[in-house]
Amino acid sequence: MTLVPRRRVRKVMHASRSRRTGFQCRSGDRLGMWSPSVPPPRYARGMDSRLFVGGEWIGAAGGPTVAIRDAATGEVIADVPHAGELLAREAVDAAARALPAWRATAAADRAALLQRAARALRESTPALAAVITAENGKPIAEAEAEVAYSAAYLDSAAEAVCKVAAEEIDSGSTGRSMRATGEPIGVVAAISPWNFPLAMIARKTAPALAAGCTQVIKPSEITPLSALAFAHVLQDAGLPAGVVNVVAGDAPAIGRAWLGDGRVRKLAFTGSTAVGKELMRLAADQVVRLSLELGGHAPLIVFEDADIPRAVAAALAGKFRCSGQTCICPNRFLVARSVHDEFVAQFVAGASALRVGRGSDGANRIGPLINDAAVEKVRRHIEDAVARGGRVLTGGSTIPVAGCLDRFFAPTVIDNANASMLCFNEETFGPVAPIATFDTEDEAIALANATEFGLAAYLFTRDPSRIARVSAQLEYGIVGANTCAVSDARAPFGGVKWSGFGREGGRWGLDEYLSWKYVCESRPT
Repeated sequence: MTLVPRRRVRKVMHASRSRRTGFQCRSGDRLGMWSPSVPPPRYARGMDSRLFVGGEWIGAAGGPTVAIRDAATGEVIADVPHAGELLAREAVDAAARALPAWRATAAADRAALLQRAARALRESTPALAAVITAENGKPIAEAEAEVAYSAAYLDSAAEAVCKVAAEEIDSGSTGRSMRATGEPIGVVAAISPWNFPLAMIARKTAPALAAGCTQVIKPSEITPLSALAFAHVLQDAGLPAGVVNVVAGDAPAIGRAWLGDGRVRKLAFTGSTAVGKELMRLAADQVVRLSLELGGHAPLIVFEDADIPRAVAAALAGKFRCSGQTCICPNRFLVARSVHDEFVAQFVAGASALRVGRGSDGANRIGPLINDAAVEKVRRHIEDAVARGGRVLTGGSTIPVAGCLDRFFAPTVIDNANASMLCFNEETFGPVAPIATFDTEDEAIALANATEFGLAAYLFTRDPSRIARVSAQLEYGIVGANTCAVSDARAPFGGVKWSGFGREGGRWGLDEYLSWKYVCESRPT
C-alpha cells in the first residue's frame, strides 16, 4: 500500500446530534465541534488524523487540534483533534453498547478476525512502517519489525483464546460438580506510549478482543497516527462498530473520565512509573483492574566466562534499538574486571560504527530522540557521569544531520561508571551505555538488584548452572541469558517492583482480560 494525501475533514459549524453516531456536538464545549466524515480511500488511512469512535471517523470542526510533527525534521505531518472528557465518555458509551454482541461472538470467530487483521498488518508493512518512522523517528527497518511484532500479538491471542475452556474441578465427592469459566471482564481501556506506537496498542488490543472485551484506546499525543492506522486495519478486517475506539488528546482528562466510569473494568497502561502510580490512585474508587508496564533500569552482566563477541553483538542491538528509547534496553553495564578491556574495546568499536541519521534512510541505525527534552536528559546524564569520574570513550554529543532538528545523539559509551551517577540511578532513555566493573558473582547480582525497578535484566555466561543460579536471584520480570532479544508475543512480558504488574503476551496476557467464574452444583441424590 502507498500513502496518498488525506482528505480535508468536513466542518460542522452549528450544534447538532449526528444520526449516525449519536455524538453530541455543542458549540462552546471544551472539545469544540466534532464531525463524522466519510472514510478516505485506502491508504490515505496510513496518515489519517481523525479519531475513531463507534465505528465512525471523527474530525475536528472548529475544535482544538494538535500538530503531529516528523520526529526528525519537526515538519507538521498531521493535525489531530485534541479530545477530552466529552469524547472520552462517548467512546465508553460506544464500547458499552457493543459489548453484549461482541462477548456473545464465538471465540473462533473472534480469533478469525484477529488473524485477518494480522495478515492485513503484514501486507501493509511498508505503509505502516513509514507512518511509525515519520512520527517516532526510528529506523525504517525497526519500524518494519514493529509491524511484524504487532501482527504476532494478534496471532498469539487468536491461538490462546481457542484453548480457553471451562475447567472441571475434581470435587472429591459424587454429590456435586465444580467448574470454572473464563468470561470477558467487560469494557477495557488502554493507554500506550510513543516509543512503540503500533506494537504497544496491538499488545493490549489483541488479548482484549480475543477475550470478548470491547476497548477504548488513548495513544500517545506524540504518535497517534499509528494507532489510528491500526483502527483502520481492524475495521477493514470486519470489526463491529464500537468494539474498538481510539481517542487522542488531553491525557489527564481522558484518564479521569475512563477511570471514573464504572463501566470501565480494566486499564492496561505502558509508560512512566510516576503516571502509573497516579493511575493506581484514580483506579481505586471504581476498583478498576490494572496492568501496568512501567519504567525499567535494566542491568547487563558480562561474566568472565562469557562469549565476548556474542555479548557485544547482543549488547549493541539491545542498547541502541530505537536510539536507546526502550524500557527493556540495557541501562547499566556490569562487566567482570578480567574481561573488561576486551569487552569495552569491541563494544566501543561497534558503537562508533553505527550510522546516525534519518530513520527513512535504510542505511541508518540510529534515528533522532523523540523531542528536545529527551536530548537534554541525555546531555545531563553524560555531564553528571563525567563530573563523577566517568570517561566518555565514544560519542557524548549530538551529530548534525542536514535538514533535521538537533536530536541525533551519537552512540555514547562511558567507562568507569559508578553507583553515584544519574545514569546508574535513573532510566536514561537514550543511546548511552555506562560501564562498571565487578569482581564476584554475588557483587554483580547485588549491583544489578540495587534499583527500585524490575522489568528486564541480562546476563552473559557459558555456564548453564550460573544461568539458572543468577536468573533465580535477579529481581526482574524478564531475564535474557546470552541474548537481549527477549520480546516474543507468546511469552509473558512485564515487571516487578516499581516496573509494575500484570503480563502481556501468550495465555498470560489473555488471562488479564478474563474474569473466572466458579460454579458449584449440588446434584440431587
